[in-house]
Amino acid sequence: MLSDLKNIPIADYDYPLPDERIARYPLAERDHSKLLAVTPEGIVEHRFYELPQILPAGSLLVFNDTKVIHARLLFRKETGATIEIFCLEPYNMAVSEAFEQRKQCSWVCFIGNNKKWKEGTLCGKWKVESGEFCLTAERRNAVGNAWIVDFHWTGGASFAEVIENAGVIPLPPYLGREAEESDATRYQTVYAHYEGSVAAPTAGLHFTDNVINGLHQRGIDTEYLTLHVGAGTFKPVSSEHIGDHEMHVEKVHVTAENLRHLCNHRDTARVAVGTTSVRTLESLYWFGVQLRHNPNMECMHISQWEPYTLDDCGMDYVEAYNQILEWMNRHHEDSFYGETQLMIAPGYRYRTITGMVTNFHQPKSTLLLLVSAFIGERWKDAYRYALDNGFRFLRYGDSCLFLP
Repeated sequence: MLSDLKNIPIADYDYPLPDERIARYPLAERDHSKLLAVTPEGIVEHRFYELPQILPAGSLLVFNDTKVIHARLLFRKETGATIEIFCLEPYNMAVSEAFEQRKQCSWVCFIGNNKKWKEGTLCGKWKVESGEFCLTAERRNAVGNAWIVDFHWTGGASFAEVIENAGVIPLPPYLGREAEESDATRYQTVYAHYEGSVAAPTAGLHFTDNVINGLHQRGIDTEYLTLHVGAGTFKPVSSEHIGDHEMHVEKVHVTAENLRHLCNHRDTARVAVGTTSVRTLESLYWFGVQLRHNPNMECMHISQWEPYTLDDCGMDYVEAYNQILEWMNRHHEDSFYGETQLMIAPGYRYRTITGMVTNFHQPKSTLLLLVSAFIGERWKDAYRYALDNGFRFLRYGDSCLFLP
């Protein structure tokens, strides 16, 4: 029952995490991090570069190829006050289109030190390869706890170049430090491609070209989807019960080629790399279910509790993905875009994956709920083992492989 699920106390997903166990910096070599494999045979400790030998032969690994943008813009007022503008997502424009703009665009943003910016225009000057540009920011109206900010700049550079040079990588608050030059590289996956995230798809940070080549040598297939990670990924569950927590909205983008490739792996192990890949694959399933009920649907959105009440018509994931492909064919589209607020919590039944690579998550987080929905109470055994055996936690920490 959905009411029982909503009444799950978040305190049941708490655990003691000493501050010194939070990894403040990544290891010198990405693939030398620890990997905890949790399988029906037990819990075994590995190094990440051993992953190709651990996975079932013929598996499919699904990655999120989103790229973290330099989302934090710092402006200094004449009074000396520093105003931080944290770019969340473009306003009334696709991410790719916003990055192509060469004079102006508008974004939904968090504003730090907002009380010091009551009116007026913020200005700053930065250098790019083609010369110097002046960037101005004007605050418009509030949207929830964020603001619409209008940006204008000179010099003819794209907004992608502007934010790359003027902005700072947005590290998670719990790291307790400012971004350093090395974070520009290490807080990206080696396969990052499409700009738009304000947080890295963490599990992917462990992969190197050598590991990916090792996968292919073992006959393990790979696929790349795109889900841009929003600032809501840092939001802890502050309510007593999970039913009172509002999930953030994330944007999903897949191509017809992506979907056809995924459909070809019905009879093999399908392992999602990271919780963002998990949510993408599962959300696509529910988009297909929605289209089964309403083939003419235009607004593609999954609310956080909808999958718990929507009749799935007994479809497997291939049938659901084919519903999306049929919709794309009718609309002469090569790409599919949607928004998801899917909350995966204990009681949810996975439709698309048989394995998961992920990091160790914060106590009382929606990500820990997602893991528990996949492996049940065994998450407690895994986290207890990791705490007792020197594993590093959170975004720059070590990882798990779950094959239940």
